[in-house]
Amino acid sequence: MLALGIDPGTAICGYGLVDMQGSHLKAVEYGAILTSPKMQPQDRLLKIHTELTDIIKKYKPDVMGVEQLFFNRNVTTAIPVGQARGIVLLTAAQNNIELVERTPLQIKQSVVGVVGYGRASKEQIIYMVTKILHLPEPPKPDDVADALAVAICTTHCMNSLTWRNRL
Repeated sequence: MLALGIDPGTAICGYGLVDMQGSHLKAVEYGAILTSPKMQPQDRLLKIHTELTDIIKKYKPDVMGVEQLFFNRNVTTAIPVGQARGIVLLTAAQNNIELVERTPLQIKQSVVGVVGYGRASKEQIIYMVTKILHLPEPPKPDDVADALAVAICTTHCMNSLTWRNRL
């Protein structure tokens, strides 16, 4: 099963493709879709949509995972992230890809495990993603590590009996 994890953002939209063969996870491709703050907002969203569509067409993932929007105090950040997340959802629908949405807590617990109790630091997530996927070095920027964490969580979710029965 090939899972595409997305960490939505308008400046940096991280993505990571993780293949699950049995219980073994392997990073297939990962990176970030970058947009310039000089671009018009609609052009930034179009770039995310176009590049994400290209990634989907190239790799044909079985499922796409995205983090549920967590509202914090910074509304000026939440609105563009919500817009980018909407583009991700639209792109999944246009390409008929099963979508898995998980909270930040669920993603952290999936990657760090019981030890972290879901309160893992950014550094712990990056460390565990690097170890789980046997990467030669930590993914950069952090948005890419977050996207890989979403993909890992998505493979765990899709491997569960509940999701398999649902499909």
